[in-house]
Amino acid sequence: MLTDTAIRKTKPTNKPQKLSDGKGLYVLIKPNGSKLWQMAYRFAGKQKTLSIGQYPAVTLAAARTVAALAKVDLTNGIDPSEKKQAMKLIVDTNTFVGIATEWHLKYQHTWTKNHADLIWTRLENNILPYLGKRPINEINAPELLASLRRIENRGALETAHRVKGICGQVFRYAVATGKAERDPTADLKGALPPTKAKHHASITDPVAIGGLLRAIDGYQGSCITKIAMQLAPLVFVRPVELRHAEWSEIDLDLAEWRIPAEKMKMRLLHIVPLSQQSVALLSEIKHLTGSGRYVFPSARTNNRAMSENTVLAGLRRLGYTKEEMTGHGFRSMASTLLNEHGWHSDAIERQLAHSESNSVRAAYNYAEHLPERVKMMQSWADYLDTLRLGDNITS
Repeated sequence: MLTDTAIRKTKPTNKPQKLSDGKGLYVLIKPNGSKLWQMAYRFAGKQKTLSIGQYPAVTLAAARTVAALAKVDLTNGIDPSEKKQAMKLIVDTNTFVGIATEWHLKYQHTWTKNHADLIWTRLENNILPYLGKRPINEINAPELLASLRRIENRGALETAHRVKGICGQVFRYAVATGKAERDPTADLKGALPPTKAKHHASITDPVAIGGLLRAIDGYQGSCITKIAMQLAPLVFVRPVELRHAEWSEIDLDLAEWRIPAEKMKMRLLHIVPLSQQSVALLSEIKHLTGSGRYVFPSARTNNRAMSENTVLAGLRRLGYTKEEMTGHGFRSMASTLLNEHGWHSDAIERQLAHSESNSVRAAYNYAEHLPERVKMMQSWADYLDTLRLGDNITS
């Protein structure tokens, strides 16, 4: 694989040179000294080349990202070169769809793929059919509200609010790039009814928690599903983080699980101290899945993570309805009782990986309160054991 040093130090010759980064990606060094990123690929049986950009304006990391996205397109039967030309035609206009496309392409690397896809789907289904071809600088607040009302009228009020937020980001990008004079979403404050706060169903009564833990221990389905449900209350991470856990992230000797920033909702590295009980469960399942990538692989293939509905289906199989308990409910359970037990609220919030108002501070404080969090996680696991046994339940 290439390095920046190797690219910089390679001098031009009287013939074009190719420095390969692997998997079709390479730098073409021309006799005049220009260094161009290109990717070789086959589509419909033909050998083709995707032009990515000039080094160093396009960095090594950026070129690899573009190449990875191109490979996804190829997997989906899309020619990356044709897509690039189509996008260029769109982006060259000042229409809403043009600016939205430019904005999305610029920032999609900062989101997870699923989130990036969801953002575009919401625009594609709700805004582009009505406002996509309109010059972005001519779209006013009443026009935008009419499209948002369509979403509201079909009973998807929360989606309407989210689409409004996405549109606001597109308009603000247009203002910043000189394509629009202002963001009309600012005039729509209060135009949509507020959404009702939704709380994930959770069990917080100590006696009921004990019953839940005993039910999980008696689960008769897949052993992998059972251990996922047993680990969930001990680590209380988000369900998506639990099912995407990888063995490379877990150090059983240090009793620590480090979840990479790209997997976290807040895009920050997250440390999960592992209690003795958590280490025991992970040691047990390592005999089953330790040779693969995922701690909790799919029942169909080891190359994919467990389905998002697996833990939920396990809870339903145990007789818990969606109004009683969800996968997210283990987080509410821990938050409620840890606060009642007097642990430092900042330590609890950090362990829950909730948002930090100061993003710069947050980026450097993933280990904040870690000694207290280590003690808290072990104390919490011990407390759950007492609830499981039904002994000395006072709070």
